[in-house]
Amino acid sequence: MTEGRKIEVCLTPLLLPLYQLEDKLVVVIDVLRATTAICMGFEHGVQSIRPVATPEESLALKSQGYLAAAERNGQVVDGFDFGNSPFAYMNGKVKGKKVALTTTNGTKAIQLSASAREVLIGSFVNLQVVVDYLAKRPEDVLLVCAGWKDNFNLEDTLFAGAVVEQLAVKQQISCDAALAAKLLYEKAKKDLFGFIRHSSHYQRLAKMGIEEDIKLCMTLNLSRSLPVLRGEELHAH
Repeated sequence: MTEGRKIEVCLTPLLLPLYQLEDKLVVVIDVLRATTAICMGFEHGVQSIRPVATPEESLALKSQGYLAAAERNGQVVDGFDFGNSPFAYMNGKVKGKKVALTTTNGTKAIQLSASAREVLIGSFVNLQVVVDYLAKRPEDVLLVCAGWKDNFNLEDTLFAGAVVEQLAVKQQISCDAALAAKLLYEKAKKDLFGFIRHSSHYQRLAKMGIEEDIKLCMTLNLSRSLPVLRGEELHAH
């Protein structure tokens, strides 16, 4: 990491107004499951993904050739092609396609971060790619946790801590949120899946019978993709 460069963690999108975004590299994190699904989509050949605010916006883009994807409260919205399960992006359905995606937390965080110098997508499945890219850049970094309905959540903070741990080897951490995330990750990293079994979102999703989604989302480095926001759409870097 470039000496003197800052790395900060925003623990919920509700705190984003406290940060100056324009000159920063922002990594948006929604581990369970939006940013994992996005990364796996690009790993499996999606052309682009357009984050939108509402199911209605996603559906309207079908007439322009997009697949419509919508998730609310962990479930696929009725009438849509799929939601934010990473497995839905890994079966060949999205290869060469454009997807219009709206989710409860992740797509909102992406849109709120759009004024940054660059907006990147991070999840455990592309952790090393994210770290390698950020390590080469001189800009300050802000890791934005999508959380759950503007509240703090465990899994996004753990990912932020993983990034901080690797980037801050030669850097004094001056942001308490970044320090807390790093300490949390260091406690959890030997068994990430076991650690988040106590989290509220794990319990929420497990009740829906999608534990395999959670296991995939907590797996390191399944993808070499680095999605980046260009205009209104995410593309492979």
